[in-house]
Amino acid sequence: MKSLNILIIGAGMYVCGRGTDEYGTIMPAVLEWTKENNLGDVYVAATGPKSVRVAKRKINQLQRKMDVAVSLTYFPQGKRQDEECYKEALKRIPKPAVCIVAVPDNLHKDIAATAMKEGLHTLVVKPLAPTTKEVYELIDIQKKKNVYCAVEFHKRFDYANLKLKDTIEQGVIGELLYFVAEFSQRKSMPTKIFKKWVETTNVFQYLGIHYVDIIYFVTGAVPERVMAIGQKGWLLSRGINTYDSIQGIIEWKMPSGKRFSSYILTNWIDPESTSAISDQKIKVIGTKGRLESDQKSRGITIVTDKKGVEEPNPYFCSAYGPVGKISYRGYGIDSIRQFLNDVFKIEEGTLRIGDLEGKRPTFKDSIVPTQVLEAVNKTLRDGGTWVDIKKRHKI
Repeated sequence: MKSLNILIIGAGMYVCGRGTDEYGTIMPAVLEWTKENNLGDVYVAATGPKSVRVAKRKINQLQRKMDVAVSLTYFPQGKRQDEECYKEALKRIPKPAVCIVAVPDNLHKDIAATAMKEGLHTLVVKPLAPTTKEVYELIDIQKKKNVYCAVEFHKRFDYANLKLKDTIEQGVIGELLYFVAEFSQRKSMPTKIFKKWVETTNVFQYLGIHYVDIIYFVTGAVPERVMAIGQKGWLLSRGINTYDSIQGIIEWKMPSGKRFSSYILTNWIDPESTSAISDQKIKVIGTKGRLESDQKSRGITIVTDKKGVEEPNPYFCSAYGPVGKISYRGYGIDSIRQFLNDVFKIEEGTLRIGDLEGKRPTFKDSIVPTQVLEAVNKTLRDGGTWVDIKKRHKI
């Protein structure tokens, strides 16, 4: 294959670091990939002239820091706001091509469907969609168009979680009894970074879904019932109608028939002075032992006059080397690079789409996390009652 073109739909924090001093994860990963592979052109679809200006500035800075130059085309190209400019980009991008969707959750389904119908292999940031109905519809389109599609569940590439998977599969801690996962972020996430669309989602949908997927990934279990409660107060007092915190309980069933439970505790109103953007940890208790994984404190502490105490995660998406020769590494980078590598092999004919089921976070593999998410949203509406999970449809 001569080259692979890339369309990125979205121009926010995760794409290029908008609203932060950093450069996001998607663009660093794409530029890293092009160092060793034959990248074609990159297209970036934002929502308006201001978004395009910010994206250009950030991505140009990033290219200089990495000493990488790619051909970039931005949309919209006029002076008007155009939230559907991605449709024009889809018509203009030469095949073979991939689409990376990084937009608010409620837009995932329609945008991903449009990209697939145009014949683009598609990667969508989590969650794939808020409802299983939408997920099944996307899978149906994927099968009809014969394109490869995945969800950007980057925590599956974290060595800490791969060690957790091996520990469970090898029976080191015995039969599973329960998981406890905690995941929280700073107040600036809902009040500044995501303020425009934060009321269309909630903190469990944004953060908790990661650990739902990890528990499914490391155990192979399926959820049977879900109960969740949440609290609204601090954000509501600031005119933002969404939950400060949500706590979910999920009962799972292993392939062996044994059951265990998980407790996933989320919030996004941590103090701005906390030492990391994300405070995250998971532990699992079994009949023979336990494993605890602190995924915030990764062993590095930096203390400065300017920023106070920081605990960076060098394993997610970090820049290494001097300015002008920077290289990005981490499991956030690996997740996107893996998708691009898989598509490259599919287009070359050395890999079949079906070979990746059970090995990657495909759309089909996203059914289980979405079932839990849908149940959490229902139990929150119903006041914290238990919600039974229906059996998966045959695909």
